[in-house]
Amino acid sequence: MSTIKPAKRGRRTVARHGRLTSPHPFAQLMKVVAVAVAVVLVAGLGVGGYVLYDLTQSYTADAIELEGQSDVPPDIGAIEGGVNLFIAGTDKCEPEYADIFGDRCTGPDSASELNDVNMLVHISDEPRRVTVISFPRDLMVPIPSCTDADGTTSPAMTKQQINTTFSYGGLSCTVKTISELSGQDIPFAATVTWGGVIEITNAIGGVDVCVSGGIRDRYTGLDLTPGVHTIQGVEALQFLRTRHGVGDGGDLGRISNQQQYMSRLVKKLVSEDVLSNPGTLYKLASTALNSIDPSTSLTNPLTLAQIALAVKDVPFDEITFIQYPTVADPVDANRVIPNKSAATALWDALATNQPLELTGEASQGDGVVVVDPTGAPTAEPTAEPTDAAPEAPAPTESATGVPAPTESAVALPDSIAGVTAAQETCSNGNLTGIG
Repeated sequence: MSTIKPAKRGRRTVARHGRLTSPHPFAQLMKVVAVAVAVVLVAGLGVGGYVLYDLTQSYTADAIELEGQSDVPPDIGAIEGGVNLFIAGTDKCEPEYADIFGDRCTGPDSASELNDVNMLVHISDEPRRVTVISFPRDLMVPIPSCTDADGTTSPAMTKQQINTTFSYGGLSCTVKTISELSGQDIPFAATVTWGGVIEITNAIGGVDVCVSGGIRDRYTGLDLTPGVHTIQGVEALQFLRTRHGVGDGGDLGRISNQQQYMSRLVKKLVSEDVLSNPGTLYKLASTALNSIDPSTSLTNPLTLAQIALAVKDVPFDEITFIQYPTVADPVDANRVIPNKSAATALWDALATNQPLELTGEASQGDGVVVVDPTGAPTAEPTAEPTDAAPEAPAPTESATGVPAPTESAVALPDSIAGVTAAQETCSNGNLTGIG
């Protein structure tokens, strides 16, 4: 097995506007599936909107009304204008999986449910770009007054951990908090549980992830040697949950580890293994639709089709994964607070709908390293999607292989970490298991 070759730091990456062709007639349409399941949601939505109308009855049964968010009426054709979709990953202790998670599902907090993964998917107006912004679970923010499913209203709070919002008012409260923090209207949202992650990953036969240095995390039970591994089921969830086994052992490193998984899932979903297999597609959509709880705004199949059409031509280098910018909380070193100036620059950049130039590191917490695909382990899967190779240039400082953007790019502050789906990253593992 050859050595993984990290790219140099300080490299500038442009998430450029461009149209990369695909040899598969359905592949571009299915990029909505790739982006969506990659954020553990829309994949099932996109497929459901097109070919699985009959599955949506169970999918809509527990739909959630979003408080204070404007409606987007469905129409024929791609959704107009820019649009935001929020995905929450929650730690609900479902009976069939409870024995996997030990004390979390047997202790006094087993009945609670926290939003430990928080992702805002921004789909721009024409020209279409997709930006996925991850908010750390340890982020301390103001929480607005929220009303839960029983009609109980909680008071507004000036500073609380963002992953507690679900306990105050479910998905609606989390969306309301993110909307007020970002200034973005968020008309679409959904949740997926731990069990949902397990079932969705199983449905596509696993995801290939890259590990540099090895991961050993005694808290989640994950133990991976250096190289490329196909993970699914409980191991996939362990990989997404690991914090102590990557980078500096913090939540920021975990976010970039999750982003590596999402980026590689994008490529798996547009590969021939998934696209050309109707049984796999049906299983994926059926599983996803049974594993997520959507907002009422996402229950119309026509709306799902609109979202799919909006992203069907977005190339990998215009799918950008970003960590919401933060700084250490001066009150608690184990928590973070918003980096307001950098966040403002991010929202302003998205408003211009120009290519994003990433000037910072791939990870705020050293969770991943950017690698040159030519120096990747020999175990790297050979069944890469045929349209992915030209979209994944060697990410080195001296020769990126990326043509000049067709329009001027907006340089994000170097305090904003992120990568594009066209880049190759590997988890920056550690074997101490304690951070």
